Amino acid sequence: MKLSPLLFVTLFITTLTAPAFTQDTPELVSVNKIWDQGDHNAFTDLIRFNDTWYCVFREASGHVKGNGCIRVIASTDGESWTSRALLQQDGIDLRDPKICLTPDNRLMITMGGSLYQDGKLLGRRPRVSLSNDGTTWFDPTPICRDGDWLWRTTWHGDAAYGVTYSGPVEEKEEWTLTLMQSKDGLDWTTLTELPVTGKPNETTLRFRPDGTMLALIRREGDSRNAWFGSSRAPYTEWQFKELDWAIGGPNFILLPDGRMVGAGRKYVPDVRMALGPLTPETYTPVLELPSGGDTSYPGLVWYDGLLWVSYYASHEGKTSIYFAKVKL
Repeated sequence: MKLSPLLFVTLFITTLTAPAFTQDTPELVSVNKIWDQGDHNAFTDLIRFNDTWYCVFREASGHVKGNGCIRVIASTDGESWTSRALLQQDGIDLRDPKICLTPDNRLMITMGGSLYQDGKLLGRRPRVSLSNDGTTWFDPTPICRDGDWLWRTTWHGDAAYGVTYSGPVEEKEEWTLTLMQSKDGLDWTTLTELPVTGKPNETTLRFRPDGTMLALIRREGDSRNAWFGSSRAPYTEWQFKELDWAIGGPNFILLPDGRMVGAGRKYVPDVRMALGPLTPETYTPVLELPSGGDTSYPGLVWYDGLLWVSYYASHEGKTSIYFAKVKL
């Protein structure tokens, strides 16, 4: 379906770290449902590779537990999409795929891998899969440590970085975040534990041109509001600021002019997939995409002067995958 521009709001942001949006509000140019063939289609990410869009997401019988596999679909025009691959492992629930490009020009998907028995979680460990062409993929390979969840990988220079999260263990009552580094996406080493409280979990990392690492972190405890952090190499000392919104499935992107756009699930007054200006101190989700119910986990790509967004939502009944264009 095609939508006309919506949501007219005047937004003023004063910040020392990023310029304001050049127009009053982000404008939704179009949105299309691009996949609904699984029983439950969710948790997307997006990349443009060799003049082709690639969208990855999980197919399963439901939101949690059991039988997830990772679908890879592709399109040259953003309108017509075809399946390129289906990644699956017997007995393992694969979920939350995140796709990126390695320095040697290969596509790389990291994903969670959970083992269930009779609906009970027995263990989990992240997986990685690589491809030269987006169609043929290596079998998902376990990485990091048992119990970890490496939620998103971001490359900077010749190294990959990601944050794993884990629930309470015997010696710690609090959920923990660990910053990890890898040279090949397969072997990961610990850099530091991030001093974030309030049940922190899903974390997206990005880099400024000067090498400063930025982090947007979801939290499930305390106020539940997201945290935003920054650090310079070697990324062991961090400064954090609590934002004024809770964000589920958080993602953000740095635009060529230095602006940042954040995106994810907005909880109040209604659950929606939303996006808007992000600074190290503020997040303003001014544009709600057509969504509702089970929704969020956006992929973000800046291309041809527009923000291209993949996400999932269930406002039309079945949980499906959507692809939107946004003018900033």
